[in-house]
Amino acid sequence: MSSASPGSRNGRRGSATGTADETSVQVPFFTQARTFEALWPDIRTRLAEVFDHGKFSHGRQVGRFEEALAGWTGARYAVGVNSGTDALVLLLRACGLQPGDEVIVPAFTFVASASSVVLAGGRPVFADIDPVTYTIDPKSAADSVTPRTRMIMPVHLFCQMADMDALLDVARRHRLTVVEDSAEAIGMRWDGVHAGLLGAGGALSFFPTKTLGAIGDAGAILTDDPRLAETAAALRHHGRYGRTLAHFPGISNETTVTGVNSKMDDIQAAVLIAKLTRLHEDIARRARLAAAYTERLAGTPGVLRLPTVVPRTPRTDPVFYVYLIEAERRDELAGYLAGHGVGTETYYPAPLHLQECFARLGYRRGDFPHAEAACERTLALPLYPDMSVDDVDTVCGLVRRFMARRPA
Repeated sequence: MSSASPGSRNGRRGSATGTADETSVQVPFFTQARTFEALWPDIRTRLAEVFDHGKFSHGRQVGRFEEALAGWTGARYAVGVNSGTDALVLLLRACGLQPGDEVIVPAFTFVASASSVVLAGGRPVFADIDPVTYTIDPKSAADSVTPRTRMIMPVHLFCQMADMDALLDVARRHRLTVVEDSAEAIGMRWDGVHAGLLGAGGALSFFPTKTLGAIGDAGAILTDDPRLAETAAALRHHGRYGRTLAHFPGISNETTVTGVNSKMDDIQAAVLIAKLTRLHEDIARRARLAAAYTERLAGTPGVLRLPTVVPRTPRTDPVFYVYLIEAERRDELAGYLAGHGVGTETYYPAPLHLQECFARLGYRRGDFPHAEAACERTLALPLYPDMSVDDVDTVCGLVRRFMARRPA
């Protein structure tokens, strides 16, 4: 799972390698101002209904969004919650994770992929990644299985899904449950099946920068399993089964399992319903911008790798959530772009197995070399539907100009 703050390096001026007065260029890492301007009439109508109804959480708009999301993805059930992280935690619990159970997680992903395992009572066990897709390497995952392993968590990153055929085979051989971190993967499909629906279930994030983004935190669980959906829906509402959505008396339902307060806000649901109507268009726009980046950056000295969508035997549907490059002098490049008003994001500064919060697990540098190398070289360039091709030209021109410089 990944997260990027809209303000991260967002048009900051000044750096060790470039200064703002060299140019007036300004391309933020993320903005959705034009999108909201276009959608505002629809959003305003839906927000007015929220205020007229007087229920601001877990109400009618949430139910409507769940229905629309299930229809869009092909899931039998969509359960709205208040963040992508909570979606992972509740999904793991609904799948039966017990204290001390191990869950295999890639070492190169956002911290919530692994911290959700801890929050659900389990123990993360790390595996290395495929250096091209940045997703979990099936062989490394298989090598990480122990007698206490109960689940494996593929994380679909940046523009494509993990190798689900190979991972499902690992899960079958070791009798593991597959829980998909699909936080970045809305719109991605494997042989026609939406991300999150190949295993027991999947978690989506609607953090504002995501392909389908809210105006705050929100998330959802996708599954085809009715019992899992019922359990997850109860866990988000303090463990109360039965009717709770848009039902005021539901607050007094008997509690049968220890749950949390992770209900989705209706304001976020209203925004997401409106944005869902143009999601296909937004995905297509992202693809065109990514193609423009690739065309303009191909052959640039010092750019070590551009995004590569790996061909698979089953049909897959890539979705460019992030345009990620690997570059020499990555941090200097980020500073240079920031100095010229171009926002970037580092995915990710340190691999999970070397982060302090997981030090007790006993991993060392060198355990997962592909994850460690990615953390040193990867940089996300701006990519969102509000961008223009001229913006892409600007960013690529600056990248080429920096790479033409000799190191200081």
